[in-house]
Amino acid sequence: MNRRGVDMSDRVTRVIAVRHGQTAWNAQSRIQGNTDIGLDATGLRQAGALGAALADTGLDAIYASDMARALQTAQAVADRTGLAVTADAGLRERGFGIFEGMTHADVASRWPELAQRWRQRDPDFGPEGGEALAAFYARAVACAGRIAAAHPGQTIALVAHGGVLDCLYRAATRVGLQAPRTWQLGNASINRLLYTPEGFTLVGWNDALHLEPEALGAQGSVS
Repeated sequence: MNRRGVDMSDRVTRVIAVRHGQTAWNAQSRIQGNTDIGLDATGLRQAGALGAALADTGLDAIYASDMARALQTAQAVADRTGLAVTADAGLRERGFGIFEGMTHADVASRWPELAQRWRQRDPDFGPEGGEALAAFYARAVACAGRIAAAHPGQTIALVAHGGVLDCLYRAATRVGLQAPRTWQLGNASINRLLYTPEGFTLVGWNDALHLEPEALGAQGSVS
């Protein structure tokens, strides 16, 4: 119900947004961007725990970035729910061009001026061969909104990347694109939003209880 007593439930899409499980490059703090890296052993365990956590949440659809790390994570949820995964390139991570494969320290050492623009979140900056921040934000939020708008009254999962999750948080909380990040973007954590034609709102963020050692141990290994 809204403040006028009108039932809005048939207009609201419940969105569970998830960053993919850990990769070897995550563990090494390397910039992945559009480099297609799969999950490592820890990431596979995280994906399994995520699937168990979402098994009984009443999901109606699962969408994922078309990159391996997101598809593997989404498939673990699909295996528990019996749903298919729909891949959408609009949910891809920001392209980082010449930065990909490097650590933040590598970038700062090799291109100090570019690194400064990146740290300052210059909306117009994009590494050579990559995406400008403002263009990435527009692409990610538009894609998530398009998907959510197709499922009014339903619950969907979006499995994507840290950068995409950052964009959704900002869109839902109306935090500016250049504001410093003060929220976490944990691998395989559960983030809950609502979507209406007016946009996204935040419900809960970075729920990682299913990734506690006890929960992971209960799941065993995932092949």
